[in-house]
Amino acid sequence: MLLITEAYFDNSSTTFLCKEAKEAVLAACDYNGNPSSLHRLGTFSSELLENARKQIAKALKCSASEIYFTSGGTESDNAAIIGAVGALKRRGKKIVTTAFEHSAVINTMKHLENEGFEVVYLKPDESGTVPISAFLEAIDQNTILVSCMSVNNETGAVLPIELIKKAIEAKNSPAYFHCDATQSFLKYPLCPENSGIDLLTVSAHKIHGPKGVGALYVKKGVRVLPRTFGGEQENGFRPGTEPLILINGFSAAISAFGDAKENARKCALIKDHIKTKLEAFDDIVINSPKKSSDYILNLSVLGVRSETMLHFLEQKNIYVSSGSACAKGKPSHVLTALGFDKARADSAIRISFSKNNDLVQADRLIDAIIDAKNSLIKSK
Repeated sequence: MLLITEAYFDNSSTTFLCKEAKEAVLAACDYNGNPSSLHRLGTFSSELLENARKQIAKALKCSASEIYFTSGGTESDNAAIIGAVGALKRRGKKIVTTAFEHSAVINTMKHLENEGFEVVYLKPDESGTVPISAFLEAIDQNTILVSCMSVNNETGAVLPIELIKKAIEAKNSPAYFHCDATQSFLKYPLCPENSGIDLLTVSAHKIHGPKGVGALYVKKGVRVLPRTFGGEQENGFRPGTEPLILINGFSAAISAFGDAKENARKCALIKDHIKTKLEAFDDIVINSPKKSSDYILNLSVLGVRSETMLHFLEQKNIYVSSGSACAKGKPSHVLTALGFDKARADSAIRISFSKNNDLVQADRLIDAIIDAKNSLIKSK
């Protein structure tokens, strides 16, 4: 539980469970039947499960039959990518992605390279993102999958997902388009059908839902081979008894998330306030692109290593991250792809926001970073 004296700015790693999701988790504990059982208790559980599926489908403006529950973003990414290339491998061996995808995508791509697939990693340009022209150049008739995140989890860079399906069609490619939307789901308008997305990843714990549950959107008519085998749950695509307790919490978090425009406006105000105050210092540089998510600000305090800064702030009950939580302190492949030198990359911190942050917390963070800069650099 967050104390009143604490300021949490690590929301891209995970968000705190909202009250509504917590209540929904507890309520689902009373649904003791297996959703696949044919008796009355099973029917009750099945109805709760399908209501949650409809809630996610409503948020994505799609059919409930296109939603498959998973354990989270990593499993959804793996299932989408491996399942898609398995279905299309007779039509080609080429995959196009970006060099700064989440590790759930990057490491899956490395696995597929070992399996004989050709993977093209598009690097971001000077604007901090990958332009649609790079996709157009890379995609050809041998390309069977394009996988691209909507918002980068470390810098907040926004990718041109609205244009990628058009690029695929322009090159007469059979490729499916997979989008990792874990950092944009509910935060920005997102309709996979209108964007031409075939496969889309979302996760509950990025939107104040429980950890351990996510979903994969699979467009009707898109063929994706399953990676696990067992019963007929999730139409056989993801067998195993569904985690109803977590799924109900996921559904409640969606309902409680609030107005997307208002949440983004609030986060943008806080982000701009921090950015304006800190970029006035010569030894603080902003790593996030000018056009980036309202929810993420990446910066470097040159001369102070990321981990040192992180623990300095922690002593003041302020929490940020040094990059993706999945990296666990390893050098950021995202900042490397952006071409940053070692000093800049080694001093980068990610400040990520939620609707629960405010300007009072922001001022505490600003003062603490300046304090760290002055004391830590002078002490060397």
